[in-house]
Amino acid sequence: MGRVSAQPGPDSAQPAPEVAAGTAGALAMGRHTADDPREILVRPLAAESLLDAVRDLRRDVEATGFPLDLPGVERARSSRARLVDQLTEHLVPRLTELSAPAVVVVAGSTGAGKSTLVNSLVGHEVTTAGVLRPTTREPVLVHHPGDADLLAAHPLVGSARAVADDAVPRGIALLDAPDLDSVLDSNRESAHRLLEAADLWLFVTTAARYGDALPWRVLESAVERGASIAMVLNRVPADSLAAVRSDLLARLREHGLAGSPLFVVPDAGPHEGPLDAAVVAPVRRWLLMLAGPDRARTVIKRTLRGSFVSLRIWVDELAEAVQDQADAAQQAGDLLTDGTREPADRAARAVTDGVVAAGAVAVRWAELTSPTGALGAAVRRPASTTSGRPTKVRGSARGRADREAAVQPLRAEVAHAATTVLAAAADDAEHDLREALAAGPPGALAVLDRWATVPPGPDPAAEQAARAWTGQGVRAVRAALAEAVPDKSLARRREKAVKVLGDETLATVALTGAAGVADAVDLLTGLLGPAAPRIVAELRDDLAERARARVEQVRAQAAEPLTDPDLAADAAARLRLRLAVIKGLT
Repeated sequence: MGRVSAQPGPDSAQPAPEVAAGTAGALAMGRHTADDPREILVRPLAAESLLDAVRDLRRDVEATGFPLDLPGVERARSSRARLVDQLTEHLVPRLTELSAPAVVVVAGSTGAGKSTLVNSLVGHEVTTAGVLRPTTREPVLVHHPGDADLLAAHPLVGSARAVADDAVPRGIALLDAPDLDSVLDSNRESAHRLLEAADLWLFVTTAARYGDALPWRVLESAVERGASIAMVLNRVPADSLAAVRSDLLARLREHGLAGSPLFVVPDAGPHEGPLDAAVVAPVRRWLLMLAGPDRARTVIKRTLRGSFVSLRIWVDELAEAVQDQADAAQQAGDLLTDGTREPADRAARAVTDGVVAAGAVAVRWAELTSPTGALGAAVRRPASTTSGRPTKVRGSARGRADREAAVQPLRAEVAHAATTVLAAAADDAEHDLREALAAGPPGALAVLDRWATVPPGPDPAAEQAARAWTGQGVRAVRAALAEAVPDKSLARRREKAVKVLGDETLATVALTGAAGVADAVDLLTGLLGPAAPRIVAELRDDLAERARARVEQVRAQAAEPLTDPDLAADAAARLRLRLAVIKGLT
């Protein structure tokens, strides 16, 4: 079995001679102490205030969503998830307990030898290693027993199996992570999430797989985050050691990792259990040196600084993505508002043009006012109401109930016709708005995708509006009748009309006139005088407004996705405000 070769970069930790000679027992002597934990930050500050600011940011980031499926939204969602992991797994725990040991995550692809390396560094098996893949199913956190209290509140303790071992130096904790390329989705997700918890990445690869694309993508993300990184090149055949190491060093330089320590472990051939202590001695000495108070603080400080630098970039990008959502929502909202005007105008014109009176309403009115109809027998109309001659009311109060019963079908027809017109207005508006969204920008298309199709059938909103309108007819007639009338003749005529016909029947006549039957307006004028045209006009305008309102309801249904708080105009400002507070503290 050949010796291990350590190839550190210019900024790497060089093992001191006296440390390099240490054994597994000496590893336990290292102890991390932080005289002033605030030295870890960029400049001295109230650590608790920074922790509160980071927690506030995490809360807002966690609550941030991207409701609209705009181009690039999946990338934004992925960045948001990664930012949450970074805040939850690294920054919040680190700021909560600044004296906690540095977390060294041992990561790599399937079969790279991560678990074997961890077991070899400790000197005995603490995590499962073997030939079956995927091997590492459960993360294992190995730490010195004296650091247990400092790690107690760390989220890693809840998501990994914690193992206390005297062979691990105080001041560091080794985390054996699942395979980055595991066939199991849960393993891959866990591995990437746990990497966010690292103060230092110890990346393990092999001579056969160091050129794979996945490890380099992961390492690039680590560089973006500003994490401290070291690499172990495992299972290197002796005859290709120089060439592989040279090529790997070149790749490290290309990816901005020229200063990262590189440890080369020769191929040990088939074996079981930990590697020989001499093979991993340089890595153990390096870890022991990292566990020293000054070096550990340096590593933590470097990674924490990098985390805050990347945090600013990520939050800015996230805020931009949120702003894109808000801008798209504003565009879609404006499009819906503009697209509502014409359908609303058409709906109101349909009412004022007398569409409600077409068909069944006109037929029913003609039947009731025929010589044999209920109203024809009770009312004798003059040849021309425009002459100003009043309508004489015939009949008696005893027949009023019969007449009211006979008029009820007309009232029902008016209500049904009004419902039909209001429902048609809604259908017309929906058609126009869907077409407008379909022809609009990506944000409009995203709103259209979330606008549920209304199943065919009755329109409850139109029915409710029509019932409310017919009820308004009675209130309008009663209000007019309550007004004082100076003309005693007109007052008597009104009194007689109410006694013979009743205010319900008079309201039905008024509604019929508002629906568009001119004869109904004439009749009501003959009965109630000058107040009649005003009543009819008010009812007609009321129904026209209800038609507009029904169109507006359709617009509101289409715009329902736009009510999401994440689409508010100031949604991005909340994130930028949190970031500004953190910038001020660091």
